[in-house]
Amino acid sequence: MIVDVLAVLVVVTSGVVAGVLFGFAVSVLPAFFVMPTGRYIYSAELIGRNWDPMMPIIVLTSLAVDIVLAVLGPPGVPLTLFVLGALLLAGVSVVSHWCNVPINRAVKKVDPENIPADWHDPRPLWRRFHYLRTALAVLAVAVNATALGLL
Repeated sequence: MIVDVLAVLVVVTSGVVAGVLFGFAVSVLPAFFVMPTGRYIYSAELIGRNWDPMMPIIVLTSLAVDIVLAVLGPPGVPLTLFVLGALLLAGVSVVSHWCNVPINRAVKKVDPENIPADWHDPRPLWRRFHYLRTALAVLAVAVNATALGLL
């Protein structure tokens, strides 16, 4: 019974991660690219206020549930899929923490009203990292949903 509940929880949490990252990729990110630099910096700071503390909690919760399912779940294909789901979510976390977050911190340090002349726009690099973590998250929810279906 607990395995079934946790399997639903991991599909919901990994689905939220994938959905939020996908939505950001198709809506917010294109908007960032058409904004003047100052407006982009200001908007990125506003959006990050609630995003930054919440997304790691959801990603790491989903990752932890995948690990618990890999330990408690039945042997075979579902167990392997929960391990793979955990690895994919770990990838989301690593890309976020080591790639996107440092760029976000650097952007937040820039005064949108006084952008240095030598400032390098990080949007193209940030976008590549975001697409990578989005792909990992979509794969994670697909793997977790498949594992749930096999339980």
